[in-house]
Amino acid sequence: MKKIKFILYIFSFTLIFLNSLKAENFDQVDKISKNLRCLICQGQSVYDSQSDFALSMKILIQKKINQGKSENEIYDFLKNKYGDWIVYDPELNKNTFLLWVIPLILFVFGGILIIRKVSIK
Repeated sequence: MKKIKFILYIFSFTLIFLNSLKAENFDQVDKISKNLRCLICQGQSVYDSQSDFALSMKILIQKKINQGKSENEIYDFLKNKYGDWIVYDPELNKNTFLLWVIPLILFVFGGILIIRKVSIK
């Protein structure tokens, strides 16, 4: 009887552990897919889209996580395959420098323009 209880406890803890890993993986898939553009549905993330492309991307992300890949490794794989455009939050490099700098320049220019207009009156 003690052996049966012991086996049931081990089985229960194993199921609980596996379920927590699955929930953790689903959270990771959701986090990554929210930061990826759906190439089919313009303006939607992979997380929000229900296109075949988005569904296959979610499966691909799940497979990569099960292989032990990190979030950055998954992003690098997808950027190599589809280009930097697939990521909503691109990293700063020589190709995206203007993307990051132009809003700052416009903000400073707008602030200077507002200060000049206000100080004239």
